[in-house]
Amino acid sequence: MSRSDRLFRLLHALRSLSAPVTAARLAEATEVSPRQVYRDIVALRAAGARIEGAAGYGYVLEEDPALPPQSFTRLEIEALLLGLGEVRQSGDADLAQAAESVAAKVIARLPERQAREAAHAVLRVYRHRPRVVPQAVLSVLREAAWEERAVDLAYRDEDGRITRRRVWPLAVAFLDEVLLMVAWCCLREDFRRFRLDRIEEARATEDSFRPRRAALLRDYVASLR
Repeated sequence: MSRSDRLFRLLHALRSLSAPVTAARLAEATEVSPRQVYRDIVALRAAGARIEGAAGYGYVLEEDPALPPQSFTRLEIEALLLGLGEVRQSGDADLAQAAESVAAKVIARLPERQAREAAHAVLRVYRHRPRVVPQAVLSVLREAAWEERAVDLAYRDEDGRITRRRVWPLAVAFLDEVLLMVAWCCLREDFRRFRLDRIEEARATEDSFRPRRAALLRDYVASLR
């Protein structure tokens, strides 16, 4: 295996495996020895890659603009553009604009042949009945989840009753017709799911639950199993 191929495979493994990735796991994924992984980590860092971690702990790749753009297969380009097309059809205005920006940036950095393939992608997305996306509510929840701040909700249940509660927003799921927030409910002291189209009011507070979001989300996913 050539040095350039080896380094490319190591970058791909760092990007795709759950971080932090041990040298032993990287060696298994790239089919080289752990000692070679250590040498290649040094080479990538010297070339401008921001790789955090050390032997015995594991490594995390911090993406860096200095790294060369990845090459995509034709099917990977189709998958990427199909996903971005779904966001444009189903997200709020901010997400739709972000999807347009991502597509433009990716296509601009592709080699000429792949850029042509992207411009004439075979797979398309069109929804006859787009989801109803409450943009103001989604923006508040998205920002609060990023910042790990509690949100005060006014929520309408199936019978039309309004309840008020404080929640820790963990994630928003895009279902077939509605958007669903997964949250920790401070009132019930348990996980709850809230339909965004039933949220009458959402106000971010200064109450922080950092750094519990990732751990709580893992616990919620584990409870589904």
